[in-house]
Amino acid sequence: MSPVRPTVHVVGRRLDPASYELRDFLTRIAQPHEFHEAGSAEADRLLTETGARDAELPVVIDGGAVHPGATVRGLADAWRISAAPTRSHYDLAIVGAGPAGLAAAVYAASDGLATIVFERDVPGGQASYTSLIENFFGFPGGIGGAELARLAGRQAEQFGAELMILSGVAGSHMRADGFRIWSDDGHEVTADVALAAPGMVWRRLEVEGVEELLGRGVYYGAGRSEAIQCMGDDVVVIGAGNSAGQAVMHLAGAGARVTMLVRGDSLRKSMSAYLVDRIEQSEAIEVRLRTQVVALHASGDLEAVDVTDAGGATERLPARALFICIGGQPRTAWAAENGVATDARGFLLTGPDLLTRGERPAAWPLDRDPLALETNVPGAFAAGDVRHGSTKRVAGAVGEGSMAVALAHRRLEELERASAG
Repeated sequence: MSPVRPTVHVVGRRLDPASYELRDFLTRIAQPHEFHEAGSAEADRLLTETGARDAELPVVIDGGAVHPGATVRGLADAWRISAAPTRSHYDLAIVGAGPAGLAAAVYAASDGLATIVFERDVPGGQASYTSLIENFFGFPGGIGGAELARLAGRQAEQFGAELMILSGVAGSHMRADGFRIWSDDGHEVTADVALAAPGMVWRRLEVEGVEELLGRGVYYGAGRSEAIQCMGDDVVVIGAGNSAGQAVMHLAGAGARVTMLVRGDSLRKSMSAYLVDRIEQSEAIEVRLRTQVVALHASGDLEAVDVTDAGGATERLPARALFICIGGQPRTAWAAENGVATDARGFLLTGPDLLTRGERPAAWPLDRDPLALETNVPGAFAAGDVRHGSTKRVAGAVGEGSMAVALAHRRLEELERASAG
């Protein structure tokens, strides 16, 4: 990961998906930036001074460098955020650079293990969407999810871990005698031990028109990059977890009028008490329980949403933006092709959860039970949100990531003994 650069400037259109993708990317890598609406006086000044008045939007101005028609991939390449693997074989390969994967990378690399991390997005996972994590151990003033991920990534790299950012895993072979992983940008490596920590993908809202309006008023996640753009606007947030709670507080703090829609009958069943208390005290936030969105209205961009309550009454609410924070689904589509066991919802089974009436999994080749966090493939571990039974908390993911490294050492010792014998 490259260090934070001086503030960069983005000239584009607020409700253009390409401009949103850039703002979201810059926000989630904790890169300071300012967005300027095309046609504004400041945007015209910047484009004139840099000779980019006729350039394709969005334009990113990074000191003396100008990037017309800028894309996330183009910026990542220009800033050398990711590089090719330096070796063909590693002690530990980690898939996912959320809190679990990053914690594992820090502890593995600091222990001297040759470590590589593949991440199809940016570091931090869903935590990178969170404006402020206030209940994370050791940060009484809270810390932004993107900043926590940036610091953890830098720390892992300082110990020698290699982070392949914006480099997703295209395929893998996971076997007891080792692992082979190849990325969607053409790199292939092998490893003695693997850790699956790919996290979650946002659960999709099944309402007509949502996909067409993504980046044009509809957003998955807490909308950190959009909050300042929503000053004075009516916005709607769907969800009842901590991510939704942080989103409504952040949007209200930026001057938006926020309506929070919750399918259940209470926020306290799924949200930390400190967030519930703040939401209830905020005059800028209206919470509607047992209510859900049933339709969107747009004329090019989002204008309003229809909501229905438990009694069947429907109402139209003005909405300049809709933020969807309804939880996630585990990234485990790859598990079946590798014979990795999951529960009915797709979460990876590990350790004691693999035992049936005390019996080991079928075809388990070792004369021991699976280790805690170990899947039914020896040497393949799982940590964080993707694991069945995990706490779905940042601190829990960090703990599992560090624990996975201790268990990886045990597996490496097994392999060394087998090789020597």
